Amino acid sequence: MKRILTIAGSDSGGGAGIQADLKAITLLGGYGMSVLTALTAQNTIGVQAIHEVSVSFVEKQIDSVLSDIGADAIKTGMLSSKEIVEVVAKKIEQYGVEKVVVDPVMVSKSGAHLLRKDAQKAVIQRLIPLATVATPNLFEASVLTGHRVNSLDEMRKAAIDIWRLGAKNVVIKGGHLKGKAIDILFDGEDYIEFESARIETKNTHGTGCTFASAIATFLARGETVPGAVRMAKNFITMAIRAGLTLGKGTGPTHPTAYVLKEMERYSVIEELKRAMEMLKEEKAGYLIPEVSSNLGYGLPYAEEWADVAAFPGRIVRFKDSVATFGDPEFGASRHVANIILTVMQFNPEYRSAMNIRYSKEKVTQLEGKGFLIGRFDRRLEPKKVKEKEGSSLEWGVKEVIRKLNRVPDFVYDEGDIGKEPMIRVLGRNPIEVVNKIMKVAGG
Repeated sequence: MKRILTIAGSDSGGGAGIQADLKAITLLGGYGMSVLTALTAQNTIGVQAIHEVSVSFVEKQIDSVLSDIGADAIKTGMLSSKEIVEVVAKKIEQYGVEKVVVDPVMVSKSGAHLLRKDAQKAVIQRLIPLATVATPNLFEASVLTGHRVNSLDEMRKAAIDIWRLGAKNVVIKGGHLKGKAIDILFDGEDYIEFESARIETKNTHGTGCTFASAIATFLARGETVPGAVRMAKNFITMAIRAGLTLGKGTGPTHPTAYVLKEMERYSVIEELKRAMEMLKEEKAGYLIPEVSSNLGYGLPYAEEWADVAAFPGRIVRFKDSVATFGDPEFGASRHVANIILTVMQFNPEYRSAMNIRYSKEKVTQLEGKGFLIGRFDRRLEPKKVKEKEGSSLEWGVKEVIRKLNRVPDFVYDEGDIGKEPMIRVLGRNPIEVVNKIMKVAGG
Protein backbone atom coordinates (compact mmCIF):
# COMPACT_ATOMS: atom_id res chain seq x y z
CA MET A 1 0.00 0.00 0.00
CA LYS A 2 1.36 3.39 -1.01
CA ARG A 3 2.00 5.95 1.74
CA ILE A 4 0.74 9.50 1.27
CA LEU A 5 1.49 12.26 3.78
CA THR A 6 -0.70 15.33 3.87
CA ILE A 7 0.65 18.45 5.54
CA ALA A 8 -2.25 20.83 6.04
CA GLY A 9 -4.75 22.42 8.40
CA SER A 10 -7.67 20.74 10.13
CA ASP A 11 -11.27 21.54 9.16
CA SER A 12 -13.56 20.89 12.12
CA GLY A 13 -16.50 20.71 9.69
CA GLY A 14 -14.86 17.78 7.90
CA GLY A 15 -15.26 19.13 4.37
CA ALA A 16 -11.76 20.35 3.57
CA GLY A 17 -8.22 20.27 4.91
CA ILE A 18 -6.72 17.21 6.55
CA GLN A 19 -10.14 15.55 6.81
CA ALA A 20 -10.83 15.83 3.07
CA ASP A 21 -7.28 14.73 2.25
CA LEU A 22 -7.44 11.56 4.33
CA LYS A 23 -10.84 10.63 2.91
CA ALA A 24 -9.58 10.94 -0.68
CA ILE A 25 -6.33 9.08 0.01
CA THR A 26 -8.13 6.21 1.75
CA LEU A 27 -10.86 5.90 -0.87
CA LEU A 28 -8.22 5.67 -3.60
CA GLY A 29 -6.40 2.86 -1.84
CA GLY A 30 -3.57 4.77 -0.20
CA TYR A 31 -2.35 4.82 3.38
CA GLY A 32 -2.94 8.34 4.66
CA MET A 33 -0.76 10.10 7.22
CA SER A 34 -1.06 13.65 8.49
CA VAL A 35 0.87 16.60 9.83
CA LEU A 36 -1.33 19.36 11.24
CA THR A 37 -0.21 22.94 10.65
CA ALA A 38 -3.29 24.68 12.07
CA LEU A 39 -6.62 23.97 13.73
CA THR A 40 -9.67 25.79 12.42
CA ALA A 41 -13.07 26.31 14.00
CA GLN A 42 -14.94 25.93 10.74
CA ASN A 43 -18.30 24.93 9.30
CA THR A 44 -20.23 25.34 6.05
CA ILE A 45 -20.78 29.04 6.76
CA GLY A 46 -17.16 30.02 7.29
CA VAL A 47 -14.03 29.96 9.43
CA GLN A 48 -14.70 31.28 12.91
CA ALA A 49 -11.18 30.91 14.36
CA ILE A 50 -7.69 29.65 13.51
CA HIS A 51 -5.20 28.22 15.99
CA GLU A 52 -1.78 27.87 14.41
CA VAL A 53 0.40 24.93 15.44
CA SER A 54 3.92 25.85 16.58
CA VAL A 55 6.69 25.47 14.02
CA SER A 56 8.63 23.13 16.31
CA PHE A 57 5.63 20.82 16.65
CA VAL A 58 5.04 20.79 12.88
CA GLU A 59 8.68 19.76 12.50
CA LYS A 60 8.31 17.03 15.14
CA GLN A 61 5.28 15.60 13.36
CA ILE A 62 7.11 15.43 10.02
CA ASP A 63 10.16 13.79 11.60
CA SER A 64 8.00 11.25 13.42
CA VAL A 65 6.28 10.13 10.21
CA LEU A 66 9.13 10.27 7.71
CA SER A 67 11.88 8.88 9.95
CA ASP A 68 9.81 5.77 10.62
CA ILE A 69 7.06 5.11 8.05
CA GLY A 70 8.30 7.21 5.14
CA ALA A 71 6.16 8.50 2.28
CA ASP A 72 5.71 7.71 -1.40
CA ALA A 73 4.17 11.13 -1.95
CA ILE A 74 3.51 14.32 -0.01
CA LYS A 75 0.64 16.75 -0.46
CA THR A 76 0.77 20.21 1.13
CA GLY A 77 -2.25 22.40 1.82
CA MET A 78 -2.78 25.17 4.38
CA LEU A 79 0.63 26.12 5.78
CA SER A 80 -0.40 29.39 7.45
CA SER A 81 2.94 31.09 8.15
CA LYS A 82 6.32 31.78 6.55
CA GLU A 83 8.06 29.75 9.26
CA ILE A 84 5.87 26.69 8.66
CA VAL A 85 6.39 26.93 4.89
CA GLU A 86 10.15 27.01 5.40
CA VAL A 87 10.27 24.07 7.79
CA VAL A 88 8.06 21.98 5.48
CA ALA A 89 10.34 22.74 2.53
CA LYS A 90 13.42 21.93 4.61
CA LYS A 91 12.01 18.56 5.66
CA ILE A 92 10.95 17.59 2.14
CA GLU A 93 14.51 18.22 1.02
CA GLN A 94 15.99 16.42 4.03
CA TYR A 95 14.02 13.22 3.50
CA GLY A 96 14.24 13.33 -0.29
CA VAL A 97 10.58 12.70 -1.05
CA GLU A 98 10.36 13.05 -4.83
CA LYS A 99 6.62 13.18 -5.47
CA VAL A 100 5.23 16.38 -4.00
CA VAL A 101 1.90 18.02 -4.78
CA VAL A 102 1.70 21.64 -3.65
CA ASP A 103 -1.78 23.07 -3.24
CA PRO A 104 -0.95 26.72 -2.39
CA VAL A 105 -3.98 27.27 -0.18
CA MET A 106 -4.45 30.96 0.53
CA VAL A 107 -8.11 31.76 1.08
CA SER A 108 -11.09 29.60 2.07
CA LYS A 109 -14.30 29.63 0.02
CA SER A 110 -15.87 31.78 2.72
CA GLY A 111 -13.09 34.35 2.30
CA ALA A 112 -10.96 33.59 5.39
CA HIS A 113 -7.20 34.08 4.85
CA LEU A 114 -5.35 30.81 5.43
CA LEU A 115 -1.87 31.96 4.42
CA ARG A 116 -0.27 35.10 5.76
CA LYS A 117 0.99 37.60 3.20
CA ASP A 118 4.59 37.25 4.39
CA ALA A 119 4.31 33.51 3.72
CA GLN A 120 3.39 33.95 0.06
CA LYS A 121 6.98 34.80 -0.86
CA ALA A 122 8.21 31.71 1.02
CA VAL A 123 5.80 29.53 -0.96
CA ILE A 124 7.14 31.00 -4.21
CA GLN A 125 10.82 30.73 -3.27
CA ARG A 126 10.94 27.57 -1.17
CA LEU A 127 7.96 25.33 -1.86
CA ILE A 128 7.01 25.76 -5.52
CA PRO A 129 10.52 24.65 -6.66
CA LEU A 130 9.97 21.32 -4.85
CA ALA A 131 6.60 20.65 -6.52
CA THR A 132 6.14 17.71 -8.84
CA VAL A 133 2.73 19.27 -9.42
CA ALA A 134 1.47 22.66 -8.24
CA THR A 135 -2.33 23.09 -8.25
CA PRO A 136 -3.30 26.78 -7.84
CA ASN A 137 -6.79 28.06 -8.55
CA LEU A 138 -7.28 31.34 -10.42
CA PHE A 139 -6.85 33.54 -7.34
CA GLU A 140 -3.75 31.66 -6.15
CA ALA A 141 -2.26 31.75 -9.65
CA SER A 142 -2.78 35.51 -9.68
CA VAL A 143 -0.91 35.90 -6.38
CA LEU A 144 1.93 33.60 -7.44
CA THR A 145 2.46 35.36 -10.78
CA GLY A 146 1.63 38.92 -9.78
CA HIS A 147 -0.89 39.41 -12.57
CA ARG A 148 -4.62 38.73 -12.94
CA VAL A 149 -5.62 35.27 -14.15
CA ASN A 150 -9.22 35.17 -15.32
CA SER A 151 -9.30 33.52 -18.77
CA LEU A 152 -7.91 30.48 -20.58
CA ASP A 153 -5.17 32.56 -22.21
CA GLU A 154 -4.21 34.03 -18.84
CA MET A 155 -4.22 30.53 -17.34
CA ARG A 156 -1.74 29.36 -19.99
CA LYS A 157 0.55 32.33 -19.34
CA ALA A 158 0.32 31.81 -15.57
CA ALA A 159 1.21 28.13 -15.97
CA ILE A 160 4.42 29.13 -17.75
CA ASP A 161 5.28 31.69 -15.09
CA ILE A 162 4.73 29.22 -12.23
CA TRP A 163 6.71 26.55 -14.07
CA ARG A 164 9.57 29.06 -14.31
CA LEU A 165 9.43 29.37 -10.51
CA GLY A 166 10.57 25.75 -10.40
CA ALA A 167 7.47 23.52 -10.40
CA LYS A 168 7.95 20.54 -12.70
CA ASN A 169 4.27 20.55 -13.65
CA VAL A 170 1.56 23.14 -13.11
CA VAL A 171 -2.20 22.60 -13.04
CA ILE A 172 -4.19 25.84 -13.17
CA LYS A 173 -7.72 25.07 -11.99
CA GLY A 174 -10.38 26.89 -13.97
CA GLY A 175 -13.38 26.02 -11.84
CA HIS A 176 -14.25 29.69 -11.33
CA LEU A 177 -14.39 30.50 -15.04
CA LYS A 178 -17.76 30.72 -16.75
CA GLY A 179 -18.81 27.86 -19.01
CA LYS A 180 -17.21 24.42 -18.86
CA ALA A 181 -14.84 23.58 -16.02
CA ILE A 182 -11.40 23.48 -17.65
CA ASP A 183 -8.10 22.78 -15.90
CA ILE A 184 -4.82 23.30 -17.75
CA LEU A 185 -1.70 21.17 -17.19
CA PHE A 186 1.68 22.50 -18.33
CA ASP A 187 4.85 20.42 -18.13
CA GLY A 188 7.33 22.93 -19.50
CA GLU A 189 6.67 22.00 -23.10
CA ASP A 190 3.05 21.06 -23.72
CA TYR A 191 -0.41 22.00 -22.52
CA ILE A 192 -3.13 19.48 -21.77
CA GLU A 193 -6.67 20.64 -21.12
CA PHE A 194 -8.97 18.63 -18.85
CA GLU A 195 -12.57 19.57 -19.48
CA SER A 196 -15.79 18.61 -17.72
CA ALA A 197 -19.33 19.93 -17.72
CA ARG A 198 -20.05 22.61 -15.15
CA ILE A 199 -22.13 21.25 -12.27
CA GLU A 200 -24.63 23.68 -10.83
CA THR A 201 -24.27 23.17 -7.08
CA LYS A 202 -23.32 25.12 -3.98
CA ASN A 203 -21.72 22.02 -2.42
CA THR A 204 -18.10 22.56 -3.44
CA HIS A 205 -16.31 22.85 -0.10
CA GLY A 206 -13.03 20.91 -0.17
CA THR A 207 -12.66 20.60 -3.94
CA GLY A 208 -9.07 21.84 -4.05
CA CYS A 209 -7.92 19.67 -1.14
CA THR A 210 -9.59 16.57 -2.53
CA PHE A 211 -8.24 17.15 -6.04
CA ALA A 212 -4.64 17.65 -4.89
CA SER A 213 -4.78 14.64 -2.56
CA ALA A 214 -6.13 12.49 -5.37
CA ILE A 215 -3.27 13.58 -7.65
CA ALA A 216 -0.75 12.73 -4.92
CA THR A 217 -2.29 9.30 -4.40
CA PHE A 218 -2.33 8.47 -8.10
CA LEU A 219 1.30 9.62 -8.44
CA ALA A 220 2.25 7.40 -5.48
CA ARG A 221 0.57 4.50 -7.26
CA GLY A 222 2.83 5.01 -10.26
CA GLU A 223 0.62 6.99 -12.63
CA THR A 224 2.16 9.55 -14.97
CA VAL A 225 1.44 13.19 -14.19
CA PRO A 226 -1.13 13.54 -17.02
CA GLY A 227 -2.71 10.25 -15.97
CA ALA A 228 -2.84 11.25 -12.31
CA VAL A 229 -4.40 14.62 -13.12
CA ARG A 230 -6.97 13.08 -15.47
CA MET A 231 -7.99 10.45 -12.90
CA ALA A 232 -8.11 13.03 -10.11
CA LYS A 233 -10.28 15.26 -12.31
CA ASN A 234 -12.75 12.39 -12.79
CA PHE A 235 -12.68 11.69 -9.05
CA ILE A 236 -13.41 15.27 -7.99
CA THR A 237 -16.02 15.78 -10.71
CA MET A 238 -17.99 12.83 -9.38
CA ALA A 239 -17.53 14.09 -5.80
CA ILE A 240 -18.91 17.50 -6.80
CA ARG A 241 -21.84 16.01 -8.70
CA ALA A 242 -22.76 13.99 -5.59
CA GLY A 243 -22.09 16.91 -3.21
CA LEU A 244 -23.74 16.81 0.20
CA THR A 245 -26.28 19.39 1.32
CA LEU A 246 -25.13 19.77 4.91
CA GLY A 247 -25.28 22.83 7.14
CA LYS A 248 -26.53 26.28 6.19
CA GLY A 249 -23.78 27.32 3.78
CA THR A 250 -21.43 25.76 1.25
CA GLY A 251 -21.77 22.01 1.62
CA PRO A 252 -18.89 19.57 1.11
CA THR A 253 -18.16 17.38 -1.88
CA HIS A 254 -18.87 13.67 -1.56
CA PRO A 255 -15.69 11.73 -2.48
CA THR A 256 -17.26 8.45 -1.32
CA ALA A 257 -19.44 8.57 -4.46
CA TYR A 258 -16.47 7.24 -6.44
CA VAL A 259 -16.35 4.03 -4.41
CA LEU A 260 -20.12 3.65 -3.99
CA LYS A 261 -20.54 3.76 -7.76
CA GLU A 262 -18.05 0.95 -8.33
CA MET A 263 -19.46 -1.15 -5.49
CA GLU A 264 -22.91 -1.16 -7.09
CA ARG A 265 -21.88 -2.85 -10.36
CA TYR A 266 -22.68 -6.36 -9.21
CA SER A 267 -26.00 -5.48 -7.60
CA VAL A 268 -27.11 -3.56 -10.72
CA ILE A 269 -26.59 -6.65 -12.88
CA GLU A 270 -28.27 -8.96 -10.38
CA GLU A 271 -31.32 -6.74 -9.99
CA LEU A 272 -31.76 -6.60 -13.76
CA LYS A 273 -31.68 -10.42 -13.83
CA ARG A 274 -34.33 -10.64 -11.11
CA ALA A 275 -36.54 -8.12 -12.87
CA MET A 276 -36.26 -10.06 -16.14
CA GLU A 277 -37.35 -13.28 -14.44
CA MET A 278 -40.41 -11.47 -13.11
CA LEU A 279 -41.15 -10.16 -16.60
CA LYS A 280 -40.88 -13.63 -18.15
CA GLU A 281 -43.31 -15.07 -15.61
CA GLU A 282 -45.83 -12.34 -16.44
CA LYS A 283 -46.35 -13.60 -20.04
CA ALA A 284 -46.25 -10.03 -21.29
CA GLY A 285 -44.88 -10.68 -24.77
CA TYR A 286 -47.62 -8.64 -26.37
CA LEU A 287 -46.16 -5.50 -24.72
CA ILE A 288 -42.93 -5.78 -26.72
CA PRO A 289 -42.96 -3.28 -29.62
CA GLU A 290 -41.99 -4.05 -33.23
CA VAL A 291 -38.52 -2.58 -32.70
CA SER A 292 -38.08 -4.80 -29.62
CA SER A 293 -37.43 -3.49 -26.11
CA ASN A 294 -34.79 -3.11 -23.44
CA LEU A 295 -34.61 -2.71 -19.70
CA GLY A 296 -31.78 -0.65 -18.24
CA TYR A 297 -30.42 0.25 -14.82
CA GLY A 298 -27.82 2.93 -14.13
CA LEU A 299 -25.13 3.02 -11.50
CA PRO A 300 -25.44 5.66 -8.78
CA TYR A 301 -24.02 8.92 -10.13
CA ALA A 302 -24.03 7.52 -13.69
CA GLU A 303 -22.47 9.94 -16.16
CA GLU A 304 -22.26 8.12 -19.49
CA TRP A 305 -23.92 5.29 -21.39
CA ALA A 306 -21.21 2.86 -20.20
CA ASP A 307 -22.50 3.42 -16.63
CA VAL A 308 -25.89 1.93 -17.57
CA ALA A 309 -26.46 -1.82 -17.82
CA ALA A 310 -29.00 -3.35 -20.20
CA PHE A 311 -29.59 -6.55 -22.19
CA PRO A 312 -27.37 -7.01 -25.29
CA GLY A 313 -29.39 -7.60 -28.43
CA ARG A 314 -32.52 -6.18 -26.75
CA ILE A 315 -35.55 -7.94 -25.28
CA VAL A 316 -37.73 -9.72 -27.85
CA ARG A 317 -41.12 -11.36 -27.89
CA PHE A 318 -41.06 -15.16 -27.67
CA LYS A 319 -44.53 -16.64 -28.12
CA ASP A 320 -46.56 -15.06 -25.31
CA SER A 321 -43.51 -14.22 -23.17
CA VAL A 322 -40.18 -12.41 -23.57
CA ALA A 323 -36.64 -13.59 -24.20
CA THR A 324 -33.12 -12.17 -24.03
CA PHE A 325 -29.90 -13.12 -25.80
CA GLY A 326 -27.70 -13.02 -22.73
CA ASP A 327 -27.13 -11.55 -19.30
CA PRO A 328 -27.19 -7.77 -18.86
CA GLU A 329 -24.00 -5.84 -19.53
CA PHE A 330 -22.83 -2.29 -19.00
CA GLY A 331 -22.91 -0.24 -22.18
CA ALA A 332 -25.24 -2.68 -23.97
CA SER A 333 -27.81 -0.07 -25.04
CA ARG A 334 -27.25 3.60 -25.76
CA HIS A 335 -30.96 3.95 -26.46
CA VAL A 336 -32.18 3.09 -22.95
CA ALA A 337 -29.06 4.67 -21.40
CA ASN A 338 -29.96 8.04 -22.95
CA ILE A 339 -33.39 7.89 -21.32
CA ILE A 340 -32.02 6.95 -17.90
CA LEU A 341 -29.20 9.52 -17.95
CA THR A 342 -31.67 12.23 -18.95
CA VAL A 343 -34.05 11.35 -16.12
CA MET A 344 -31.17 11.19 -13.61
CA GLN A 345 -30.30 14.81 -14.40
CA PHE A 346 -33.63 15.77 -12.81
CA ASN A 347 -33.85 13.10 -10.12
CA PRO A 348 -30.80 10.83 -9.57
CA GLU A 349 -32.94 8.30 -7.68
CA TYR A 350 -34.70 7.29 -10.93
CA ARG A 351 -32.15 4.98 -12.48
CA SER A 352 -34.18 2.49 -14.50
CA ALA A 353 -36.35 2.49 -17.63
CA MET A 354 -37.94 0.19 -20.23
CA ASN A 355 -39.82 0.82 -23.47
CA ILE A 356 -43.07 -1.05 -24.23
CA ARG A 357 -45.71 -1.11 -26.99
CA TYR A 358 -48.01 1.91 -27.24
CA SER A 359 -51.77 1.84 -27.43
CA LYS A 360 -54.26 4.59 -26.74
CA GLU A 361 -56.29 2.20 -24.62
CA LYS A 362 -53.31 1.40 -22.40
CA VAL A 363 -52.62 5.08 -21.80
CA THR A 364 -56.26 5.66 -20.81
CA GLN A 365 -56.14 2.62 -18.55
CA LEU A 366 -52.98 3.82 -16.78
CA GLU A 367 -54.45 7.27 -16.27
CA GLY A 368 -57.41 5.61 -14.62
CA LYS A 369 -55.08 3.77 -12.24
CA GLY A 370 -53.67 7.09 -11.01
CA PHE A 371 -50.25 6.93 -12.67
CA LEU A 372 -48.52 10.16 -13.65
CA ILE A 373 -48.14 10.14 -17.42
CA GLY A 374 -46.32 12.56 -19.71
CA ARG A 375 -46.48 12.95 -23.48
CA PHE A 376 -44.28 14.58 -26.07
CA ASP A 377 -44.87 15.15 -29.78
CA ARG A 378 -42.06 14.12 -32.12
CA ARG A 379 -43.40 16.51 -34.75
CA LEU A 380 -42.40 19.43 -32.52
CA GLU A 381 -38.76 18.41 -32.30
CA PRO A 382 -36.38 21.25 -33.18
CA LYS A 383 -34.55 20.71 -36.47
CA LYS A 384 -31.19 20.28 -34.77
CA VAL A 385 -32.66 17.51 -32.59
CA LYS A 386 -34.03 15.62 -35.61
CA GLU A 387 -30.67 15.84 -37.34
CA LYS A 388 -28.70 14.45 -34.39
CA GLU A 389 -28.92 10.68 -34.14
CA GLY A 390 -30.29 9.46 -30.81
CA SER A 391 -31.18 12.89 -29.41
CA SER A 392 -34.98 12.69 -29.91
CA LEU A 393 -35.67 10.73 -26.75
CA GLU A 394 -33.41 12.95 -24.66
CA TRP A 395 -35.28 16.01 -25.93
CA GLY A 396 -38.71 14.42 -25.47
CA VAL A 397 -38.11 13.16 -21.94
CA LYS A 398 -36.68 16.54 -20.90
CA GLU A 399 -39.74 18.30 -22.31
CA VAL A 400 -42.08 16.08 -20.29
CA ILE A 401 -40.21 16.40 -17.00
CA ARG A 402 -39.86 20.16 -17.33
CA LYS A 403 -43.59 20.48 -18.03
CA LEU A 404 -44.59 18.26 -15.10
CA ASN A 405 -41.80 19.48 -12.83
CA ARG A 406 -41.25 15.91 -11.66
CA VAL A 407 -40.42 12.47 -13.03
CA PRO A 408 -43.56 10.66 -14.29
CA ASP A 409 -44.29 6.95 -14.19
CA PHE A 410 -44.75 6.73 -17.96
CA VAL A 411 -43.70 8.86 -20.93
CA TYR A 412 -45.22 8.22 -24.35
CA ASP A 413 -45.26 9.58 -27.87
CA GLU A 414 -47.51 8.72 -30.81
CA GLY A 415 -44.67 8.35 -33.28
CA ASP A 416 -43.81 10.09 -36.52
CA ILE A 417 -42.77 9.13 -40.04
CA GLY A 418 -40.59 6.07 -39.63
CA LYS A 419 -40.89 6.20 -35.83
CA GLU A 420 -43.00 3.66 -33.94
CA PRO A 421 -45.19 5.09 -31.15
CA MET A 422 -43.87 4.05 -27.75
CA ILE A 423 -44.40 4.08 -24.00
CA ARG A 424 -41.39 4.40 -21.69
CA VAL A 425 -41.70 3.11 -18.14
CA LEU A 426 -39.58 4.94 -15.55
CA GLY A 427 -38.64 3.84 -12.05
CA ARG A 428 -36.06 3.98 -9.30
CA ASN A 429 -34.95 0.42 -10.06
CA PRO A 430 -35.84 -2.46 -12.43
CA ILE A 431 -38.19 -4.14 -9.94
CA GLU A 432 -40.23 -0.95 -9.69
CA VAL A 433 -40.28 -0.65 -13.48
CA VAL A 434 -41.48 -4.25 -13.92
CA ASN A 435 -44.14 -3.80 -11.25
CA LYS A 436 -45.49 -0.85 -13.21
CA ILE A 437 -45.42 -2.94 -16.39
CA MET A 438 -47.41 -5.64 -14.60
CA LYS A 439 -50.08 -3.01 -13.97
CA VAL A 440 -50.22 -2.56 -17.72
CA ALA A 441 -50.29 -6.29 -18.39
CA GLY A 442 -52.86 -6.86 -15.68
CA GLY A 443 -55.41 -4.79 -17.55
